[in-house]
Amino acid sequence: MKKIVLATILVVSWCICYSQTEQDLDLAKQLRQELAMTTQDTSRVTILTNLCNFYREYNQDSSIIFGNQALALAQRINFPAGEANVLNELGLSFRILGNMPKSLELQFQGLQIAESNKWPLLMAKCLRGIGVVFLELKDYSKAISYFKRGKLINKTIHNIKEAASSEVFLDWNIGVCYMRKNQLDSSLFYLQNLYNKRLQAGFFSGPILLAYGQLQFRLGNHNEAIEYLHKSILINLKDSSNRSLSEDYNTIAGFYKEMNDRDSSIYFAKLGLDAARSISYTRAFFDASSLLAELYEPFDIKNAYYYLKIAKSANDELYGADKVQALQKIIFEDQEHQRKTETERVAYQNQAKQYALLAGLGVMFSIGFILYRNNKKKQKANKVLEETLTNLKSTQAQLIQSEKMASLGELTAGIAHEIQNPLNFVNNFSEVNKELIGEMKTEIAKGNLEEVKTIADDIESNEEKINHHGKRADAIVKGMLQHSRSSSGVKELTDINALCDEYLRLSYHGLRAKDKSFNADFKTAFDLTIGKINIIPQDIGRVLLNLYNNAFYAVTERRKLESMGLPAGQAGYEPLVLVSTKKINDKIEIRISDNGNGIPQNITDKIFQPFFSTKPTGQGTGLGLSISYDIIKAHGGEISVGSRGKVESKEGAGTTFFISLPQLMN
Repeated sequence: MKKIVLATILVVSWCICYSQTEQDLDLAKQLRQELAMTTQDTSRVTILTNLCNFYREYNQDSSIIFGNQALALAQRINFPAGEANVLNELGLSFRILGNMPKSLELQFQGLQIAESNKWPLLMAKCLRGIGVVFLELKDYSKAISYFKRGKLINKTIHNIKEAASSEVFLDWNIGVCYMRKNQLDSSLFYLQNLYNKRLQAGFFSGPILLAYGQLQFRLGNHNEAIEYLHKSILINLKDSSNRSLSEDYNTIAGFYKEMNDRDSSIYFAKLGLDAARSISYTRAFFDASSLLAELYEPFDIKNAYYYLKIAKSANDELYGADKVQALQKIIFEDQEHQRKTETERVAYQNQAKQYALLAGLGVMFSIGFILYRNNKKKQKANKVLEETLTNLKSTQAQLIQSEKMASLGELTAGIAHEIQNPLNFVNNFSEVNKELIGEMKTEIAKGNLEEVKTIADDIESNEEKINHHGKRADAIVKGMLQHSRSSSGVKELTDINALCDEYLRLSYHGLRAKDKSFNADFKTAFDLTIGKINIIPQDIGRVLLNLYNNAFYAVTERRKLESMGLPAGQAGYEPLVLVSTKKINDKIEIRISDNGNGIPQNITDKIFQPFFSTKPTGQGTGLGLSISYDIIKAHGGEISVGSRGKVESKEGAGTTFFISLPQLMN
């Protein structure tokens, strides 16, 4: 059976290699023709780089020549993307030749260019190339670190196809590293995943089958491992990939050596040696000659010595003293570069923090000065701002107080409207009583006691009404004083429905008092099963007032656009603000909706930031929503533009704010 398999491989390899050679010659000829015809230097760099890549499988000298031509041209025309790409390709070619220091040097250079320009695909390619060098140097931990850096960068690649291709190579290399470290479970995780994906796609590459076969052999599945290697050999023969073929032959030769089949092992080792020699693949050349020297040593000293000399020559080329020194120098320079880069990054961050702090202090100082100047004009005796300018925390407190006073202005206007009604009653009934007292005096003089009693009853009834409306006005004034004083911070059992309704009407009337042309409809839908909840009513009232004012402002602005004939919505627009409450499990949800212009998608994440405002200069401090956010968070709740954190605002279609409060709070 074994002889049949070997014969099959020989026949297939001859047939496929012959046909593939013709195809490869055609491809090389096509690339050379394109190179001769193109006049653009950037295109020439790309074609030369492709030729460097192409000849890496067949002729390393040609690969290096084309790579150097591409590099020189890219540097001359200042084409950094082409330069980084060809540095990576040249590095891979020098690795095949066994010149690991040069390979690392070129790929580190490519990585620096890619990093400075933030090109993730080139960064991932260079990191993968560097990792492969360390893999061949048997520094598996360092190799894995570079591969995993590549995987992190790979997540930022926008091209899905390129990202997927890069991910395959990285996972494959990581799996091989873990296998070489004898961490077979970790290796199986990566390689089994990769194998299953390729199985599902119906496409396998030789290197993946090679790695999976090596892992299966280590796991004790010898027959399966050899089967995977035969499949890999056939694929690589079809692709004329002598580099991969040399690794396949060396690997299967090692398998047969472990299985004490010396003849088969020698046969495949010689095939591996020939394949490696054909493309100057030094590392595979060393592996094959070392294995052959070991295999011949027990029975053929002459051949053993011959292959040992070949192995020693290849070993010197790979790991000679000059190469070790050059490697140490390159690695040291890279470590110094990384250390310098990290130092510069930390220094830049520190400097940026300092600038941000200074800028923040400058902004706060400027705001403090403006508040101080304005307050000086209005209240010369007020010395609070002097402390504010010397204490940033006091500045913050004053800003919050300033926003509260702005809200109080809106609140006061609404209260003034509310208190006008009972005052009108008091004044009217007082005038009527004055007239009745005059009539009563006339009737007393006439001695008409019955009429006097009737008038006295009317006066008494009017006095009751005066007393009733006087108490109503007194309650409104007390409520105003309660709203205007600083929050005590003490939670009280509060009817949230009543609070929502009260502040809605105060906001509406306040805006009507400021602008007689203001007109909007509002509706409420309260859940009567909620009952009272434990909150700080003044603070929640401020939040509601801010949201109501914003909603009425939004519908007013949209109505103005409608009146100007601009395309702001459908015809017959009616401004409307809806307020509702609802009990959801152990939480209370307050929903405030308007059919205004809505909030643009690109600023929904900014609306709760301090000083951010969409209103014209002078019409808003930009603190209302920020303070509202802090108040709701302090109550253990949430406030958002949309339910469950999802945006529920569309430009031109209105906005909905959601407040969620715990029903039971400490």
